[in-house]
Amino acid sequence: MARYVTTVHSNKPVTESFDYLADFSSVREWDETAVSARMLGDKPGLGTEFEVVVRFAGRELPFVYRTTTFERPERIVVRAESSTVVSEDTITFRPGAAGGSEVTYDADLRPKGVLKLAAPILALMFRRLGDSAKRGLERELNR
Repeated sequence: MARYVTTVHSNKPVTESFDYLADFSSVREWDETAVSARMLGDKPGLGTEFEVVVRFAGRELPFVYRTTTFERPERIVVRAESSTVVSEDTITFRPGAAGGSEVTYDADLRPKGVLKLAAPILALMFRRLGDSAKRGLERELNR
């Protein structure tokens, strides 16, 4: 299992930070591994799906993320599953002590099948990618 948890400060109010990330197609703006992303519905909400293509280890991998939890403005969970991994991202929001909001991003990537053997290497790669995504998320949440 590879897991990355971080908290970033946003100068935006909780509802604005929530709405930005509830549209998970925003991932293409803050995560450099996201080659493309689009919403497969009319608006974010419970059950909304997002088609996301990520570049990982030199390959482009398509995923369909589904919003499994939508508790505005406190919590969002999006989940994707392929033949090789299960990806589940839990994003929580709370008012920041100095104003704005605090956004905690908990990304969990669970390899399946033979990929489980590479879990330690995957965890190291995931940390580097997570650090980069954190910087992008901080940038976008503070525009």
